[in-house]
Amino acid sequence: MNIASVVNGKELTIALEGRLDTTSAPELEKELGAKLEGVDSLILEFEKLRYLSSAGLRVLLTAQKKMNAQKGSMVIKHVNEMIMEVFEVTGFLDILTVEND
Repeated sequence: MNIASVVNGKELTIALEGRLDTTSAPELEKELGAKLEGVDSLILEFEKLRYLSSAGLRVLLTAQKKMNAQKGSMVIKHVNEMIMEVFEVTGFLDILTVEND
């Protein structure tokens, strides 16, 4: 998986490409751990993400909890059909903010 992150003031955008699974989830977790402090807005760009496993869901849930604790926002953008189905089946659409525009 490729991770590209851009910090713009208190906004952090992370674009993911490939698969967010057991192998790559720790990499994203480390990236978020290093950069979330002081962030008001986290944007996760999923346009090039092709697969999401339960390990990836755990990282997303942890990030959402951290942003809630910081009184910030987290938005996931450009989610493909397969990943959207994972969010629907797991109930994560009730927890996460997903924007497909």
